[in-house]
Amino acid sequence: MEAYLQKVYDQQNLTREEMRDVATAIFAGELTQAQMAAFLMALKIKGETIEEMQAIAETMQGVAMQLPMDGANTMDNCGTGGDKSMSFNVSTTSAFVLAAAGIKVAKHGNRSISSRSGSADVCQELGIDISLQASDMVYLLENAGIAFLFAPHVHPNMKYVMGVRRELNTPTIFNLIGPLTNPVQLETQLMGIYRRDLLEQTATVLGKLGRKRAVVVNGGGFTDEASLAGENHYALLENGEVTLHTFTPEDVGMESRDLEAIKGGDAKRNAEILLSVLKAEPGAYYDTVVLNAGLGLLAHGKVATLEAGLAMAKQLIDSGTAYAKLTKLLECQKERLVG
Repeated sequence: MEAYLQKVYDQQNLTREEMRDVATAIFAGELTQAQMAAFLMALKIKGETIEEMQAIAETMQGVAMQLPMDGANTMDNCGTGGDKSMSFNVSTTSAFVLAAAGIKVAKHGNRSISSRSGSADVCQELGIDISLQASDMVYLLENAGIAFLFAPHVHPNMKYVMGVRRELNTPTIFNLIGPLTNPVQLETQLMGIYRRDLLEQTATVLGKLGRKRAVVVNGGGFTDEASLAGENHYALLENGEVTLHTFTPEDVGMESRDLEAIKGGDAKRNAEILLSVLKAEPGAYYDTVVLNAGLGLLAHGKVATLEAGLAMAKQLIDSGTAYAKLTKLLECQKERLVG
């Protein structure tokens, strides 16, 4: 182990097997906090490779809570965080739109990292239980078509790194691989990432982890989601190949919006924003969700073009179908837990 750590300190890449050994030690609690911090920062400075990202993601999935279900027609749309945009909960809101399209959404998420309210925070405010048992999550996915998977709950071994991550207060490889480690063996995925330079690499890793189709996006203003604040860049994984694409809001018939227009607040405020979007109140929040849900529909293969995805997302919100998904989730949760 010391040789592996020294290799990273010397700015040398680890092989997939070496990274798996280090990750196994991390999730077994065998590294000291000082070793962990030094390793994460050395890895960040060196730059994370495809093999390193794949190995740590696979190891993390191997020690995660196991959800006994087939991942067919199931996707996630969580992002890395780390963009410090302080935006509202875009991916959480968009998840209900994707579920309304008939896609099972295993929404991976955490508490606040780069905003005042993380996915878990806003879900709790809405009355969504974030600490369900595996069988309950599977029940919700099968019956409501959507479930929230709280990262610390489904990845209990992350307890060994949470303190270091908090004290470092900077994005590390765990931000990058968090969205890669959904316990469900997903077929498709939309993943927002705060680093534009890693789009192609991350899409390649998703393919190695079994995704049949995926989109990895970095938005205008370098957000970890598609945005209306400029040129969006994304990598599309399809048929084992990765291609790079760009578009502006104007390219897809949408109005540009400043990032300031989609700032969120605390969990209560962000829950209000989420509900306003699902109730089809026009504005920057609504438009941003349409954009991201449309991109999610493209990532899943539900539509062939982004423009078609935007039209479908708009229809799902305006018709009340997306809001009904939230209601259905809460009803199924109550049925399951109360009986």
